[in-house]
Amino acid sequence: GLIFYDTKVTVMNRVLNATVQRTADHAAPEITLDPLEIVGGEIRSSENSYFCQAARQLGCVPSSQLCVKLASGGDPTYAFNIRFTGEEVHGTSGSFRHFLWQVCKELQSSSLSLLLLCPSSAVNKNKGKYILTPSPITYAEEQLFHFFGQLLGIAIRADVPLPLDLLPSFWKTLVGEPLDPDMDLQEADILTYNYVKKFENINDETELEALCAEIASQHLAMESPDCPNKPCCKFTYLTMTGDEVELCPRGRHIPVGWENKDVYAAAIRSLRMRELQSPECMTAVRAGLGSIIPLQLLTTLTPLEMELRTCGLPYINLEFLKAHTMYQVGLMETDQHIEFFWSALEMFTQEELCKFIKFACNQERIPFTCPCKDGGPDTAHVPPYPMKIAPPDGAAGT
Repeated sequence: GLIFYDTKVTVMNRVLNATVQRTADHAAPEITLDPLEIVGGEIRSSENSYFCQAARQLGCVPSSQLCVKLASGGDPTYAFNIRFTGEEVHGTSGSFRHFLWQVCKELQSSSLSLLLLCPSSAVNKNKGKYILTPSPITYAEEQLFHFFGQLLGIAIRADVPLPLDLLPSFWKTLVGEPLDPDMDLQEADILTYNYVKKFENINDETELEALCAEIASQHLAMESPDCPNKPCCKFTYLTMTGDEVELCPRGRHIPVGWENKDVYAAAIRSLRMRELQSPECMTAVRAGLGSIIPLQLLTTLTPLEMELRTCGLPYINLEFLKAHTMYQVGLMETDQHIEFFWSALEMFTQEELCKFIKFACNQERIPFTCPCKDGGPDTAHVPPYPMKIAPPDGAAGT
């Protein structure tokens, strides 16, 4: 926390350039994607998604081939080239950026099951934020999580921000910071947080009975075995994926009473914390990320800095864009149509600005800092910096 973000980024860029493994004389790996598999935006099966098509093809490419140098002027070197079946695309940049954008859309949709919408978004808190799906994983899913980690590293090397909306708890676990059992639980699952708090704040047995009756009316509790008409809760709870699990051995047969209510609340809290850390999935993600960038770099970054380096800012700062725009021969910032252009952009909503950036350079976000300040070898100069505005081709007309 004592080092400026820019300083960290400079060190990080230096390390990334020093750990390049694919040199200029090696051809980039190439993958072929079939856009017809996802026609109309409806992916009929997850295997047809760009994410799975790419994971299958890159599974046989050594990860060293994906470790490329940072862009420093001109067209960046990308980890791999993409060919779309039946389409003619000029250059490699547009299709690579489009691929990353499409993959993020797939990850945050129902077509892939790697990410789960955080339970809090059901009650409008952290709406649209995702976490890793907490469940035991198969070997095939482990491979997909590994590829997801590689994509995070690939985006960092390419300096193309991924439009991913992940909860802070994901970034904390990724950089190895402990979760806060109060704050992170509240962020991810406000309903469970409130439920646990109710049990922690009970003052006497009549309040406990009233609470169990309230829960029973919501079909979560059974009758007590000792007094058939008295509702009580058992040592079970629903996981984030909706399965009922026992919080301790034989939990289904243990009623919650005055003596063990705190144990019950603590057990639910630790179930959720385990799910948020999702150790199996996170190990695979970190392994994938570590095959592209040295994991030691993460020790210098805070969770927020890691998110900014990987995903950029989720909004477009127009002043920043203006400051990094070049006007080509014969054009000036004071030209009337340039002034019209900026005043039109100023009327755009954030959603429309993202669409404009997507139209201009095939990505929705712009990197958090402009790494082209001092032009040294460890700085990058990547599209969409600077944005170029050119005069029209051909004869001057109206």
